[in-house]
This record gives sequence, C-alpha cells and structure tokens, in this order.
Amino acid sequence: MKINGTVALVTGANRGLGLAFAKALLAAGASKVYAGARDPSRVDIPGVTPIRLDITDADRVASVAQACPDVRLVINNAGAFQQQGFLGERAEQAVREQFETNFFGMLSMSRAFAPVLAANGGGALVNVLSVLSWINLPTAGAYSASKAAAWALTNGLRNELRAQKTQVIAVHAAFIDTDMARHIPGPKVQASDVALQTLAAIEAGQDEVLADDVTRQVKQALNAEPPIYVKPPSR
Repeated sequence: MKINGTVALVTGANRGLGLAFAKALLAAGASKVYAGARDPSRVDIPGVTPIRLDITDADRVASVAQACPDVRLVINNAGAFQQQGFLGERAEQAVREQFETNFFGMLSMSRAFAPVLAANGGGALVNVLSVLSWINLPTAGAYSASKAAAWALTNGLRNELRAQKTQVIAVHAAFIDTDMARHIPGPKVQASDVALQTLAAIEAGQDEVLADDVTRQVKQALNAEPPIYVKPPSR
C-alpha cells in the first residue's frame, strides 16, 4: 500500500518512536494521522488528530476503533519497559505489567481494528517489537518475555489476516535513541530512521523490518551453534 493519501493511527504518538512515526507519515503524504496518547494534550504535532487512547483499556480501544472508521494503517507502537529479571522481589508484577501493554494492549488494538482495516480494503498493521524478542538480557527478562509473546502474536495475526489482505509488519530494533533507552550505553539508531525504514517496508509489501546492525546480526545468529539465545552477548 501507499502512504500518500492513507489514513493512519499511531499509538504512543506523544514522544519517542511514536512521535517519529507521526512526523514521517505526515511528510510522506498521509491524508490523516490519528495520534493516540493517554493524554492527548501532550501531542504537539501540527497536522495530526490527537486522540485519547490507553491500549490497556479495552473499552477505550473499542471506542477509538468506532470513532476512526477510515483508518487503513495501524502502528502499534505504545510499549512499556522495566529493568527487571525473573527472580527479583517484584518480578511477577513487572512481568504482568509489561504483558498488559506489550502483549494484551497490542492484541486488543489488533482485534478492534482488524474489521476496520478489512472494510477499507485490508490496509496494514505494524507491530513494534524488539531485538529482545529473540534474546534475553539479565536486566530485561520481563520485557523480553513480553516482546517474544508479541512476536508470536504478530506471526499469528499475519496468518489470520492474510485472507482479508491486511499486511502485517514486525519491526525489530535494538536500542533506539529515545527516553526509554537513553540511560543505556552503546550505539543507538535514530527513531526517525526506524520510522522511515518501516514506511518503506509497508510500501514494498515486506513482512519484517530489521532496523539496525545489531538486530540483523542477532537474527542471523539465531541459527548459530550454539544459538545466540542460549548465550547472548553481555552488555
């Protein structure tokens, strides 16, 4: 599908990668961009349509889907990250909280908007995942588990939505230069670059975006011996 002239909705559009997506969509000629945020007053992007959206609130998600019947592109960008492994004092709570956003929120959005996309010719669904969908770091076990589940969800949605001609794209990246990863040392890809790569993938009909060198190396190493998920590189 073409970005020019399309109607898109971006979750978590008030900052970081979501903000970059909204700006990139406008620059590429999208006719309307719904910018979802828990507090729409924090969306300060000329040309977008701010909309109150908490993806962990199923009723609100359903209301937004009814209010936005013209959407042809959904970008599931909103996410949650906590530095927490599996054995810490509040590990179970951290797992549940991150699954609520990173998996169940994505599922809720996808279920609510699948009929909207079908009614508008199929369109596209973009799920922002992570290189940590495939590997697990000691301080990010809970987050990795939620993103691994979201990867499986994305692959399942691709199969289920194929019949209605909805393109499903998984976006994997390592560290993106946003507030979420600002405290983490090492190289980071620019949010604007991830957004541009994703829009190009949509127009090319691709299923996956590997946004940086680290992500591409990890993907290749999944089939190494031993595979990288058994003993990932330390940071």
